[in-house]
Amino acid sequence: MKSFVIACAAAIIIAVVGGIVLSGMQESAQTAFSTSSVRLGA
Repeated sequence: MKSFVIACAAAIIIAVVGGIVLSGMQESAQTAFSTSSVRLGA
């Protein structure tokens, strides 16, 4: 039972840290898919 609780806690911690890291790395579609010759919002 103790190992199950530890595994659940580890899964929650990994999910939270992964969510924080991925949301920090996210960039907008305008930045990701634009080139020097694209005019967005004009």
